[in-house]
Order: sequence, then C-alpha cells, then structure tokens
Amino acid sequence: MWFDPKCPWAWNTSRWLLEVEQVRPVEARFHVMSLWILNENRQDLPQWYSQWLADTRGPVRVLAAAEQRYGTPVLRALYTELGNRIHHEKTPIGDGLYRAALSTLDLDPELAKAADADEHDEALLNSHRAGLDPIGDDLGTPALHIGQLAFFGPVVTPVPRGEAAGRLFDGMLLMVETPGFYELKRGNRVSPTVD
Repeated sequence: MWFDPKCPWAWNTSRWLLEVEQVRPVEARFHVMSLWILNENRQDLPQWYSQWLADTRGPVRVLAAAEQRYGTPVLRALYTELGNRIHHEKTPIGDGLYRAALSTLDLDPELAKAADADEHDEALLNSHRAGLDPIGDDLGTPALHIGQLAFFGPVVTPVPRGEAAGRLFDGMLLMVETPGFYELKRGNRVSPTVD
C-alpha cells in the first residue's frame, strides 16, 4: 500500500489491511507516496485543499529518511505512530510530531530534520512513482498493488473489522482481477471516520 500519512482515507485503508491480515493469508507492506508531489503543479485546486496540502511535505520526507536509514519495514510502525497522532490525537504536524513518533520506536529523533531538507526527495519521488505510475496520474492514495494488479482504493469508512474486512478484500480481488474492470464509485461520499 502506498500512503500519505495525512490522508484520512489512506489511514482507514491501512487499518483495514491490518484487519485483512488477521483473516486472510495476506501480508501488508507499506510504501510512502506524497500528495504534495501529486498536486504540486496543479493550478485547479480548491483553496481549502491547497491549504490542507501545505504541511504534507514534512511527514513524507521524514518517512523517506527513516526508510533510507532503517529499510522499508520501518514504514509500517512509523506510519502507525504518525497516523495515530495525526488522526486520533490531532497532534499538529511539525517537529514535535516527528520526534515523538520516532522516539517511541527508538528511531533516531534527528531524522525529524529531514522534514525541512530535500536530501531524501529523490527516494521519495521514486517510491511515489513506483506506487502511482501503474495506476495513472489522476489517482492518489490509497494505492494498492496485489501481485501485478495496481489500483486506487478502496476508500472506506468506517474501517471494516474481522471477517467483514476479509469479505471486502475478497470482493475487491474479484473485481480487479476481471479483465477490463476499471471503476466502481459511489457519489455523495461522507467524511471519513478514522479508526
């Protein structure tokens, strides 16, 4: 799964995948992408969304720095630490958030400085492209790859638990494995209930 830690929809999808692991023979692996990169050259963004994106660069840079130092498996735990603070505790995005999450995992808190530096931007861009190039430019996070299948979604709220999570996974696989299947969408989306 490719995620931007600020996105509540990606957060819900990540928590759903952890549920799926409990009921299906699936192992979720997490990779970072960036809503900032995705939208940096767009001129048609609503003002509220441009403002919302303003602080998304720092967290993904910290994640990219941690991945460079400790390897990709660190993203799972670091995303959880950042996500809990962002989505549940409503911790402001900034140095304090990064240092608290890194310290909780006994990772070097000095990696928080990566939020304001561009030294890991190439690695971040490579990860972003690896996740999104197979699904198209007009889609973002959550992005999932299952074997050779790559797609946007699922976008879900609240997070399905237990066997309900497994059934959603089963149904999703049936759809995306169907040649020629491209989209299933519902209008009038409600706001995400983060779990």
